[in-house]
Amino acid sequence: MDLTALQNLLGDIAGARIVCVGDLMVDRFVRGDVTRISAEAPIPVMARRDELVMLGAVGNVARNISALGGRAVLISVVGADPLADEARALVAAEDRLEGHLVVQASRVTALKTRFIAAGQQLLRVDHEDVVPISAEAEAGMITAIAEQAKGAGAILLSDYGKGAVTAGVIAACLAAAKASGAPLIVDSKARGFARYGEADIVKPNAAELAHAVDMPTGTDAEVDAALARALALSQCKAVLVTRSALGMSLAVRGEPVRHFRGVPREVFDASGAGDTALSALGLGLAAKADIADAIGLALLAAGVAVQKPGTAIVTPTELIEAELSAHRAPVEAKIVTPERLSREVAHWRAQGLKVGFTNGCFDILHRGHVAYLAQARSWCDRLVVGVNSDRSVRALKGPTRPVNDVESRALVLAGLGSVDLVASFDEDTPIGLIERVRPDVLIKGADYTVEGVVGHELVQSYGGQVRLAQIVDGYSTSAAIKKLSGGA
Repeated sequence: MDLTALQNLLGDIAGARIVCVGDLMVDRFVRGDVTRISAEAPIPVMARRDELVMLGAVGNVARNISALGGRAVLISVVGADPLADEARALVAAEDRLEGHLVVQASRVTALKTRFIAAGQQLLRVDHEDVVPISAEAEAGMITAIAEQAKGAGAILLSDYGKGAVTAGVIAACLAAAKASGAPLIVDSKARGFARYGEADIVKPNAAELAHAVDMPTGTDAEVDAALARALALSQCKAVLVTRSALGMSLAVRGEPVRHFRGVPREVFDASGAGDTALSALGLGLAAKADIADAIGLALLAAGVAVQKPGTAIVTPTELIEAELSAHRAPVEAKIVTPERLSREVAHWRAQGLKVGFTNGCFDILHRGHVAYLAQARSWCDRLVVGVNSDRSVRALKGPTRPVNDVESRALVLAGLGSVDLVASFDEDTPIGLIERVRPDVLIKGADYTVEGVVGHELVQSYGGQVRLAQIVDGYSTSAAIKKLSGGA
């Protein structure tokens, strides 16, 4: 899908009403730092730093619908406990998300708590019921499905095997889909797909498909055979298997299997990527997009989600940026807007990486600049370079500067292995970028004093460092300009 097609599709899905049915969880991520092993047992001791709480499972599907511009209707079951109140508050905090949470007093609201240090999960603790919901709760869900599916563009059923997706709930979804004309898409972790009747699409991942049909799913040929078996064992109209870096493969009755490849991306956390793919697929089909375009949207959305920590949502802006970056050279992809800079830095911080920042005009890049940036990078895990805009350079250096425009200077900087991101600034100082990055290490040349470095007060206020890098004698932009103009 090209950029224009993506922008048109994102416009078409805005406001689409999607009904999301299934198992609801609350995901809690407790983050901290590990610096020692316990004296009581060979286990790490984590000092708690903070925590994130968000809706998981079908709740994450609904959140992604909302974030992508659709209108989500969430139908599930919770207990009569404080966590249910927390779940309702999380629903209320989301834009374009309407919750219909049926209460079953004898049931606990599902909670998954993950303990994370340096971007790695140390432990996950689950507190949940995995038995079918009561007849009364089932009846409540069935009533909500029949009422809320009117006018829906798609019905998404998330079956995590925790008890909310009963035979009655499935039958209600099938009936609502038939009555409304909306496609029913099932994200299944079940041992077999026959229970979903004539669902329009069943969407397992490769491991779930292998589990459902007792066949391998490593290669295209193996996936082809497993998909054929899945269709033979069920009544569903199509099976779409998500295959991580290998993309997705679609089997429709009476048609050959089609394989769709995505753009390989760095995976930070795959939690909830399947929910994001389901949301994008449902929105695409609700907008009457061709199945190939809907799958392309799902691949793009899942690729963005795996680069984020936790059960993440994605936005239209992020999808557009991801599509643009897929067609840019790696060097060009290092040049970022301030908004993308904030997201990238947050991503690094979630991995426990130390972020450094430096800035300058870098008008004619020379040996001294290269050495300076290499030393700056040695003090951090990721280095952000702020580069003055052309107007900003003129204000500092005079009307004959810069020699090279900001696009050229940024591109040359981005070509250095020591530089991870480049962002330009139009102000006379980089304080705006420094406030946005909040670097762990702020770096300038040794021709400055610590007190003379812009932003030193801010960085030191939260415990960051200010470091001065060595200057290579005999190299400067002014000297290079003088030599080029015929000076000594």
